[in-house]
Amino acid sequence: MNISREEAYKLLTEYTKSDSLIKHALAVETAMRAYAEKFGEDVEKWGVVGLLHDFDYEKYPSENEHPYKGAEILKEKGYPEDIIEAILGHADYTGVERKTLMAKTLFAVDELSGFLLACAYVRPDKKIANVKVKSVKKKLKDKSFARGVNREDIYKGVEELGVDLDEHIAFLIEALSKNADILGV
Repeated sequence: MNISREEAYKLLTEYTKSDSLIKHALAVETAMRAYAEKFGEDVEKWGVVGLLHDFDYEKYPSENEHPYKGAEILKEKGYPEDIIEAILGHADYTGVERKTLMAKTLFAVDELSGFLLACAYVRPDKKIANVKVKSVKKKLKDKSFARGVNREDIYKGVEELGVDLDEHIAFLIEALSKNADILGV
């Protein structure tokens, strides 16, 4: 199968209408592309994984359905098994082991990307480029801030990926800054 960003985006927007969920998908895509480049991996493939990881969430938000329904749809469309497995593994409750670097990276960037966007939204200038690592770490400790973000998954993702938390946060801030216009930050 030819993995195209255009087809992936079309699939994302077919199932997802919420602006915030589309921005989240674009943020995770941006983060995945940046890490793929850093690790010398397939930037297009990793970007597609980021773009599609939650494409089924709006229609199938329960843990019984997401990301299982999405995986079924991707299988029917002929997406490669490693993409499907990475997407299944991004939800810890599926029990799907994250074996590949791509799967571990998706898990490590998913929650943190959303959290960083939230950090940018509360800034007076709303600019991701001006978000500081120290501020992010302080907000991570504040359970009432962006309460829907699973902090445990952020810490577990950093551990599984084998990166330093501060460096990971700084890397994602820089990566997301490069796509700030599209992300609205």
